[in-house]
Amino acid sequence: MTTGAVDALVGGASLAGKHAWVTGAGSGIGRASAIALCRLGAAVHLVGRTSESLQETARQIAEYGGTASVHVGDVTEVSLVASLMNGQRVDVLVNSAGRNIAQRLDDITPQTYAAVMNVNVAAALFVTQQAVARMREHGEGGSIVSIGSQMGHVGGPQRTLYCASKWALEGMTKALALELAGEGIRVNTVAPTFVETDLTARSLAKPEFRDWVLGEIPLRRLGTVEEVAAAVAYLASPASSLTTGSSLLVDGGWTAH
Repeated sequence: MTTGAVDALVGGASLAGKHAWVTGAGSGIGRASAIALCRLGAAVHLVGRTSESLQETARQIAEYGGTASVHVGDVTEVSLVASLMNGQRVDVLVNSAGRNIAQRLDDITPQTYAAVMNVNVAAALFVTQQAVARMREHGEGGSIVSIGSQMGHVGGPQRTLYCASKWALEGMTKALALELAGEGIRVNTVAPTFVETDLTARSLAKPEFRDWVLGEIPLRRLGTVEEVAAAVAYLASPASSLTTGSSLLVDGGWTAH
């Protein structure tokens, strides 16, 4: 291992002077990731649909002495994302906006298909497209981290739409990693197991479902948003400088079955 790599692992994970953009930053994994990036020294740009929740994230970042700007918008609107990033610096992008609609095959409609795919796949693709354009402007590379899922590596009951979207995200990540490597832009995913967030709260409130989930996780507990955010921060930072096209599983051992 080179001295430079050791320095990165020991004390070189700083993102001081860098600008990190986080979608879905108003709650859950997005909020925790934004806070983790600010603690590494990044100026954080918060993107989401609700001003109040983004302002709360910004308030928590301020408590750590960090700086954050709030950008209200729907990430599925490509022109809006382009206008938000226009003239801005982007060093790190975290695609954290996500959606799940748990349905059996017979219940899936074109509308629910579009609702999941537009957020989990299309938005991740086109926000990445805008971010890469800004990374190219400053010519110093960058890091793109998308929040995938263990369901992007395995299957799950009533998860046909969600699995399809997260497997698509994994394929997109590998392709982009190859395409952008020559420009010093790294592309990875973080793939968590079930974490208690607004997205999972209703399902996890059902005792039978919660018991099934815990029974599938060898560590016998749910993940926390902070644990997922720590993985995001690692992939965003210079500590992971040789990592691209990878998926960092934060799944308590689920996919080791």
